[in-house]
Amino acid sequence: MRLSILAVGLVCAVSSLRADEGMWTFDNLPVKKMQAKFGFAPDVKWLEHVRLAAIHFGGGSGSFISKDGLVLTNHHVGRGAVQRLSSKEHDYIKDGFVALTRDQELKVPGLTLRTLMAMENVTERVAKAVKPGTPEKEAAKHRKAALDALEGELEQKTGLVFEQVTLYQGGETWLYGYKVHRDVRLVMAPEGQVASFGGDPDNFTYPRHNLDFSMFRIYENGKPYHPEHFLRWSREGLKAGDLTFVIGHPGSTARLQTLAQMHYDRDFSLPLRIQAAERSRAILKEYAQRSPEHERQVKTMIYGVENGLKATKGYASGFKNPEAMAVIAKAEAELKAKVMQEPALSAEAGQSWARIEQAMKTQEGLSKEATILGSRGSATLGQALSLVRLVEQERKPNQERLPEYSEGSIQSLKNRLVGPGGPREGAFNPELELLQLTRGLEEALATLGAQHPFVMAVLGNQAPAEVAAAALAATRMQDPAARKLLLEGGKRAVDASQDPMVVLARKIEPMLLELRKQQDGIKAILDEHGARIAKARFAVYGKAMYPDATSSLRLTYGPVATYPANGTLIQPFTTFGGMYDRHVGWGGNEAKAENGAWALPQRWLDRKGSLNLDTPFCFSHAVDIIGGNSGSPVINTKGELVGLIFDGNIEMLPGRYFYDGTTNRGISVDARAILEAIVKIYDAQPIADEILGN
Repeated sequence: MRLSILAVGLVCAVSSLRADEGMWTFDNLPVKKMQAKFGFAPDVKWLEHVRLAAIHFGGGSGSFISKDGLVLTNHHVGRGAVQRLSSKEHDYIKDGFVALTRDQELKVPGLTLRTLMAMENVTERVAKAVKPGTPEKEAAKHRKAALDALEGELEQKTGLVFEQVTLYQGGETWLYGYKVHRDVRLVMAPEGQVASFGGDPDNFTYPRHNLDFSMFRIYENGKPYHPEHFLRWSREGLKAGDLTFVIGHPGSTARLQTLAQMHYDRDFSLPLRIQAAERSRAILKEYAQRSPEHERQVKTMIYGVENGLKATKGYASGFKNPEAMAVIAKAEAELKAKVMQEPALSAEAGQSWARIEQAMKTQEGLSKEATILGSRGSATLGQALSLVRLVEQERKPNQERLPEYSEGSIQSLKNRLVGPGGPREGAFNPELELLQLTRGLEEALATLGAQHPFVMAVLGNQAPAEVAAAALAATRMQDPAARKLLLEGGKRAVDASQDPMVVLARKIEPMLLELRKQQDGIKAILDEHGARIAKARFAVYGKAMYPDATSSLRLTYGPVATYPANGTLIQPFTTFGGMYDRHVGWGGNEAKAENGAWALPQRWLDRKGSLNLDTPFCFSHAVDIIGGNSGSPVINTKGELVGLIFDGNIEMLPGRYFYDGTTNRGISVDARAILEAIVKIYDAQPIADEILGN
């Protein structure tokens, strides 16, 4: 069943937007600008087709590419699933995986994918729930109650799962309805070494040679799912200058934040994230050094941490660009001045920048505790904390709960905690858990001091290693059956439990709730006054801007394009021949340069002669992307799949805060490279036939 709310409002972007900037929502696309510049703009039918072919893949993106529910995404997006299916005997990260028949496809426990089926703008209905002059925290409660009611109403009406989506810093509120796919099976993944060719040194760089793709299949009622829309594989391919579209779920940008918020990110948020990532990487590498099998177990985790660390450092580098920051400051000053010139706007939003600045000062004082208080890297303590909070929230009236514990969300939270497979079933590692908790408690002691209430509650007079070892030796939180039993017993059972992780969780939960209360107060101010600034911006400039990325479905576009770097122009396409050249240039498999970053699997060396080495491998295009776009399909004007986004160049990373069309580029695997490898390296002609519709 589909909601009849998919009519697309198509508007023209303001001329001040540079190049092909923008992560556009489907209701507000700059079609006049597209038409004027490229001689093409998508119509409603084209947009509905690509939207319904798109997949939300957790923290990444994907798309349907066949009538039988075949899904394409990046290898690094699907890597966690591939790792989960791997073992010491069958290392699919190292050796790759291909299912030539349906019965060879492997079900991935716990993996769910989503298709966006409906979108509803509820901004005005939510606004009516708040009377003028209502204090920020009270206003937030009224908005939550109104949203929860609307969400429940739509879910009951449609059978879809709805998600609350805030756009333009609160200027608009939407409800997005998803069809959830719970039976997902692995079909194909190349070797990790060729998918991430170049390793961390090449990450966020270009030229690149990464076969960064994987394929899954969605099943329904035990049979392959037949989506209404899927992307056909282009038989023509791209050339330099061709227009491309990227349909995906960019994670988070902060371009509409105030300067005060950006300064907080610069001075507190990003440095703390970098510190935490470096700590996590150090722990994982310490574990990996114990043996080759230990390294195999955490290799995917290290890959993810290093990717996030490099990205965060790249975000932070944007603040070192004085010209860009001057433009941001000037734009804020101009908007403020225009607001102050209009009495109605001044009364509504004139003080909002100051209120946000005050809130960020308060948040600075909480930043250290916000980083340390919590599960300290322990999955089992995290599960205990989830149990303690869930049973307490469930017994409250819906309107008094924390937002994520709404009536419509409780059951899904229970399923994640104690449902089939549990949240990390198959991934629990007692040895790694002990190391992470020990190091996490050591950091808490060193950062907060022995007299801090959190440290005293968790450690008492014991050493971190003693507390971690004793708690993990006696806990049953890694057992889904134990978690289920406690959850079914409710608050009484959880309060009476002597499981050491539950005991620890009960001690620290009041501190976490107090911290949450203070953070929610800050969030209420940011939400209220961010929305006021957004509405003032609409009043001054009109709705000709795109909202910040929020992991919601977006469209961005731009041509296959070069860019200046290293004193020259960077090539728009790479080839298979270039990959082998890079392999040899770094000394081949014998050199072990950068831990073998440019080594190739033996299969690729044995079958080099079968490949057309001139086949385009990766390409650079002028599209506006950020983390979360990984796995997004790249589409031509015909709505056909021509590539797969897997990265951006290093110059793209400051795009979290501003866009530079001169050098900001997305990096994609060419569809021709994927097809060439499927047939000539992996002997997977049945998969090639399926995606080509043969």
